Amino acid sequence: MAGRYLIATEITFSASHALRAYRGDCARVHGHNWIARVCYEFDALDDEGLTIDYRELRAALERVILPRFDHRHLNEAAPFDRINPTSENIAAEIFRLCRAEISLGGVLREVELWESPTDMVRYRED
Repeated sequence: MAGRYLIATEITFSASHALRAYRGDCARVHGHNWIARVCYEFDALDDEGLTIDYRELRAALERVILPRFDHRHLNEAAPFDRINPTSENIAAEIFRLCRAEISLGGVLREVELWESPTDMVRYRED
């Protein structure tokens, strides 16, 4: 069996949200400095011994994610104007956006979304 390479990088963005139908403090508007870590799988290296340049991957993530989420109130940004902006839903949306808008030669495997240094969700589709 040939080896595979899992390549990940992360970007950060600041955004607020308020959880709908939640009993607790998070029902009020509050913000996070989110960290989105995105992982792609590659099965081959190029002539230089790379799968992808991290800068290229990070630039693609920033192009797709930041205009939609950075310094935004997520409850007002699609699709969270219709669905609850939970960490789980945000991670799934980042995965969907990456799958639809980033083509780098690898296969998107998962998205980790950290809303604090101790709390994160991992989303993948098998």
